[in-house]
Amino acid sequence: MKYRRLGKTELEVSTVGVGTWQFGGEWGMDFTQKEVDDILTTSKECGINLIDTAECYGDHLSEKFIGKFLEQDKREDWVLATKFGHHFHNNFERTNHWSAKEVIEQLETSLKYLRTDYIDLYQFHSGSDEVFNNDELWTALDKQVKAGKIRHLGISIGSNQNVHQTDLASKVNASAIQVVYNRLEREPEELVFPSCEKQDLGVLARVPLASGYLSGKYKPGATFGQQDVRHKHDQQEVVEKLKLVEDIQRNEVPEGVNMAQWALAWCLQHPAVTTVIPGCKNPEQVRLNASAADLDLVKETHPQAIK
Repeated sequence: MKYRRLGKTELEVSTVGVGTWQFGGEWGMDFTQKEVDDILTTSKECGINLIDTAECYGDHLSEKFIGKFLEQDKREDWVLATKFGHHFHNNFERTNHWSAKEVIEQLETSLKYLRTDYIDLYQFHSGSDEVFNNDELWTALDKQVKAGKIRHLGISIGSNQNVHQTDLASKVNASAIQVVYNRLEREPEELVFPSCEKQDLGVLARVPLASGYLSGKYKPGATFGQQDVRHKHDQQEVVEKLKLVEDIQRNEVPEGVNMAQWALAWCLQHPAVTTVIPGCKNPEQVRLNASAADLDLVKETHPQAIK
């Protein structure tokens, strides 16, 4: 495993982290505590030290699983990132809660379920510019930083082109940006990444496997059941994506290299990216994800890897 400094913070994070949206049940499967423990134990064995979760991955369900694991492990070995701004009701059904009072209540609930006294990275979660432009919210969060309950603030932008929130990150004392970035979705390269580099912000690349399309498992014509989140995607776009993935696999992925491993390593080639945070269903997927840290792509051979 390799490690990089997360922006202007003192945190050294693994270049491959573990995303935990799946623990909330919206991937079409329910996890047991043992399954979560096995995934996180394997992550640690592979050198992964970053866990990314959120208040609305289930009703703090993902946080509950993680907290029970951390209670039996060494909290200081992990960089723990979570988010705020929403309340989960049912699968894919959430309400927004952005007032300073509501967010501080969310923080206390997250701390309780994560069974920790502090959160390493507390992230504004895909909110609008209107709710972002709330000085009272950021003042309240700064007080929590001073109190030691939050080590660093971050912004998980909802749009790949949201340069407004990115540009104001330093002003609100945020040290990291989380954004969708993968071989199929390269918009952050245009505006977001240059702003991050200028401010020395860490970048967490979420959905690095493009919801699994870049895993190489699916060919044009593949269909997804109603319990699969991809069932909700525009079907014509799915067809086009899978055709593009087929071309990428044929023309860009080196022979003998697993496509999912390549796709994660591709993200890490961009100098702005600190870490990728793919989801995983089992320890085998964790090991495959972690191995991407050791895959070096050659710029001359794969010019698409670096803009």
